[in-house]
Amino acid sequence: MSDTSTAYEPPVVVGVDGSEHSLRALEWALSAAEGLGAPLVVAHVRSDALQLGAARIASLGTVPELPDTVARAVRTVVEERGHRVPVRYDSLDGSVTDALPAAARGARLLVTGSRGHGGFASLLLGSTSRTLAMTAPCPLVVVPHEARAAALTDGAEAGRVLLGLHAEETPDEAVGFAFEAAHHRGVPLEAVTAFRLPPPQSAVLPAPSPALQVPPPLPVADEVAEAEELVREAEREQEERLRPFAARWPGVELVPVVVPGDAAGRLVDGSRDAGLVVVGRHHRHRFGSLLLGSVAHAVLHHAHCPVAVVPPVPAEPRT
Repeated sequence: MSDTSTAYEPPVVVGVDGSEHSLRALEWALSAAEGLGAPLVVAHVRSDALQLGAARIASLGTVPELPDTVARAVRTVVEERGHRVPVRYDSLDGSVTDALPAAARGARLLVTGSRGHGGFASLLLGSTSRTLAMTAPCPLVVVPHEARAAALTDGAEAGRVLLGLHAEETPDEAVGFAFEAAHHRGVPLEAVTAFRLPPPQSAVLPAPSPALQVPPPLPVADEVAEAEELVREAEREQEERLRPFAARWPGVELVPVVVPGDAAGRLVDGSRDAGLVVVGRHHRHRFGSLLLGSVAHAVLHHAHCPVAVVPPVPAEPRT
């Protein structure tokens, strides 16, 4: 099942635990690896009991031979599907949230599944995936459980790529990732940017006291003109942000979208017939920690297709 090569090629790493949703993530990761021409590393973090048993056996000076039903399930999926890239199976120790990021250092992608149980069908992102989304050293792709995956029409398996774009906060790495994904898939890229409309002045009630000087509400025509100017400003900012990437990937069909309100709703709705949603991780803390914005958080919990969370390249330390 494994293969070696002389030149190092950054792999696609997928975390599996033998569950149905992790095997679904494995299938997606294998297709992604083939599309990228990258090797696939299938990483399984052993349970605490297996780790303890292995340590005890090793202390006796013998090599532990532990039953590995997860490895058998993985091999069954890979062999039944077939593969055109090298595949390696790694059994890891430690916690999942520590071991998988360590295994994914230098990887093209880290892929994981979302759990398929819980009281609310639209809130199925497990704590592990949530933590990985904030700590993975490379782009993390969360593949939804089959119950949440939208049915695609024939010939649309690839689907378009959706990018949640904030002109100031989305890292360049996320934008480039989205363009590259659309390029490899040969599908359009829809970039969604949201802006907030001011509250309508016509809805402001007059002050109860004449001592409070309240300006009269703007005419409706002025409110419309103000909203139109906000749209034009958002479109200008979006176009400026996307211009260098569009020049780098001229073959990608770009569909710019500017919407009022929150981009999360548009991205979640669009994910029903999309192949991938891309959102960014960004610096928001004065100590430089990476955080998920509200849009990324909502999309991870509610999207119907795989979601890629892309971190920025860490800044070089000052000397």
